[in-house]
Amino acid sequence: MKEKLHIVEHSYKLKRVDREAANGHKAACLWFTGLSGSGKSTIANCVEQELFERGIKTFILDGDNIRKGLSKDLSFTEPDRVENLRRIGEVSKLICDAGLVTIATFISPYQRDRQWLRDLLGDLFIEIFVDAPLAICEQRDVKGLYQKARNGEISNFTGISSPFEAPTSPDIYVNTVNQTLEQSVKSILEYVLPKLRAES
Repeated sequence: MKEKLHIVEHSYKLKRVDREAANGHKAACLWFTGLSGSGKSTIANCVEQELFERGIKTFILDGDNIRKGLSKDLSFTEPDRVENLRRIGEVSKLICDAGLVTIATFISPYQRDRQWLRDLLGDLFIEIFVDAPLAICEQRDVKGLYQKARNGEISNFTGISSPFEAPTSPDIYVNTVNQTLEQSVKSILEYVLPKLRAES
């Protein structure tokens, strides 16, 4: 720990509130959690398009994209999953500090990790649980990942050989079996837009 003594956090004149004022909306982190194949990325993409059309500045962080770059050194073991989400959480905070809306789509299977994210991001964190039964997610799996996991070709696969702890009280709940894509997007926007436009 001694080698970190030389690190000094700098305080700059421009704050998040200044950037939010310049952007014309508040920052937020829309955190989509759910099984692979539940519909997280599809819904998040549509939500971003709707926000963009309303002049809201956003940036999407996607699980596969992060794994190709920022977290390419990490596996899917539990410790590496924790580290992956820690990195993403810190990046999400930086994006929010820029006054933008972070849209994060990650399985994020453990409740303790999602609580850590909520603690890190505070009121900026909006947890969106995209729910679908495992059987439906497997039917939607065009990549065949679930079958490979069942065949033992992929280890630590959430829902098969690794647990998913479903959120018990998410900020937003969507069920992609009972709701259409349009209905899911609408319910998210109805919750999020007032928060982004709220007065300071």
